[in-house]
Amino acid sequence: MAWGEFSLLRWLRESRQSRRLILLIVFIALLLDNMLLTVVVPIIPSYLYSIKHEKNATEIQTTKPNVVSTTMDNFQSIFSYYDNSTMVTGNESDKTGPRELHHAQTEQMIVNVTPSPSDCPKEDKDLLNENVQVGLLFASKATVQLITNPFIGPLTNRIGYQIPLFAGFCIMFVSTIMFAFSGSYTLLFIARSLQGVGSSCSSVAGMGMLASVYTDDEERGNAMGIALGGLAMGVLVGPPFGSIMYEFVGKSSPFLVLAALALLDGAVQLFVLQPSRAQAESQKGTPLLTLLKDPYIIIAAGSICFANMAIAMLEPALPIWMMETMCSKKWQLGVAFIPASISYLIGTNLFGILAHKMGRWLCALLGMLIVGISILCVPFAKNIYGLIAPNFGVGFAIGMVDSSMMPIMGYLVDLRHVSVYGSVYAIADVAFCMGFAIGPSAGGAIAKAIGFPWLMTIIGIVDILFAPLCFFLRSPPAKEEKMAILMDHNCPVKTKMYTQNNIQSYPIGDEEEYESDE
Repeated sequence: MAWGEFSLLRWLRESRQSRRLILLIVFIALLLDNMLLTVVVPIIPSYLYSIKHEKNATEIQTTKPNVVSTTMDNFQSIFSYYDNSTMVTGNESDKTGPRELHHAQTEQMIVNVTPSPSDCPKEDKDLLNENVQVGLLFASKATVQLITNPFIGPLTNRIGYQIPLFAGFCIMFVSTIMFAFSGSYTLLFIARSLQGVGSSCSSVAGMGMLASVYTDDEERGNAMGIALGGLAMGVLVGPPFGSIMYEFVGKSSPFLVLAALALLDGAVQLFVLQPSRAQAESQKGTPLLTLLKDPYIIIAAGSICFANMAIAMLEPALPIWMMETMCSKKWQLGVAFIPASISYLIGTNLFGILAHKMGRWLCALLGMLIVGISILCVPFAKNIYGLIAPNFGVGFAIGMVDSSMMPIMGYLVDLRHVSVYGSVYAIADVAFCMGFAIGPSAGGAIAKAIGFPWLMTIIGIVDILFAPLCFFLRSPPAKEEKMAILMDHNCPVKTKMYTQNNIQSYPIGDEEEYESDE
C-alpha cells in the first residue's frame, strides 16, 4: 500500500514536468469551455420561445370567461384549452333570448385573441424579436471575456499560468450550475456573462502555458493544433448533445453532465499543476500596448476575429431562420451545426501540421476566402440537408485560420518582442471574443432589420476582402537585435524559432567589443 502511494506521488512529480500531460489538461479545459459555449445554441432560442408562450397560455387560462345566462339550465359553456375558445351548447327546443346568445359569442371573441404556439411558427413576430434577445445573450459571454482579457494576460506574467487556469475551472463550474437551474432570461444572461470570466482565464493561461513549454516553432504548431482540437471537439459535441438532451431529458441535464466533467478536470489540475503556488516569469514581458501597435500582430488578430465572426453570426440566427423557413424540430437546430464542427476538428488537426510546411500565411489566406464563399451559400439551403456543404466549408476554413494564426502569434513575439506569451495570447483571445461579441449582437439586429440572407452576404464579403492582408505575414521582419542573431546563424525565418535564451547565449554589439578589448 505504501509502495503504491509512493509510486503515485512519484508519477505526479514526474508528470508536472511532462509537456504531454500539460497539453492534455489544456485540451480538456478548452473542450469543456467550448462545450458550454455551444451547448446552449439549440436550447436558448427554443427555451425562451416556450417560456414566453407558456406565460401567455397561463394568463389566458387564468382569465377564462364565465358565461352568465338566465337560462343556465338550458345552455352550457365549454372552454377548450386546445385553441383557447369558448363554445356554448344547448337544446334548440328551449327558448333562449337573443341577448344571452349574443353575450356568449362576444366572450368567445375576447378569449380567442392569442393563438397557441405552433410547431412551425412562420412569420411569428415573437420569433423575429427573439433574434435580438438571443444575440445579446450569446454576445454577453464574449463581451465580458473581451473586457477581462487585458487583465489576465499581464497577470499570468506575474503569477504564472497555473492559478489563472484553475480559477477558470472554478468560475466555469459555477456558471454551468447556474445554467442548469436558471428559469428566466436575466439569470441565463448572468450565467453566460460569468462564463466569459472563466473562459478568459482558461484560454489565455492555457495557450500561454503551451507556448512556454513548446519552444520549437514546429512542435508548438503541432501542440496548438491538438489543443485547438479540444476546442473543436467542444464545438462539435455541444450543439447536438444539447439539443438531444433538451428534447428527450430536459433543459438541466446537459449542464449537469458538463458540471460533473468540469469537477474531474479540476481534480487533475489540482494534483498535477499545484495551482496554489505562484510561478512568475523569469523575464519581463513586452507591454500589452506595445504589442497592440505591432501591425503584424494586428493582422493575425484580425484574421482570427473576422473568421470566427462568421460562425458567431450563424449560431444565434440560423436556428431562428430554420424555425421560420424549414419548420425544423428542436433536435435539428443543434444537428445542423454538426458538419461545421466535424470539419473544424479535421481542419485544426490537419493544418496544425500542414500549415508549417505550406506557409501559415497562405493557409490563413485560403481559409478566409473559403469562409466567405461558404457563408454566402448558406441562405440558398431549402432544408437541413442543404446546410451540410456550406456549414462544412465554414468549419473547415475556420480550422485553417485558427491553426495557422495561433502559432504565428507566439512566433511574432519570439521574432519581434520578448518571449513571454501571456499578453500576446490575451490579444489572440480578445480577437476571438470580438468576433463572438460583435457577431451575435450585431447579427441579431441585422437579421431582424434586413433579413438572414443579407446578414450572411455582409459577413461573407467582409471575410473575402480581408483575406489578402494575410500576405503580409509571409515573412515578417525581425527587430534589430533579433535580426542580428538570425544573420549570425544564417537561418531562414519561417523554419526556426528563437527564444530569449538564444539572445543571452550569443552576445552582440557592445558586449562583443568589451570582450575583444580584454
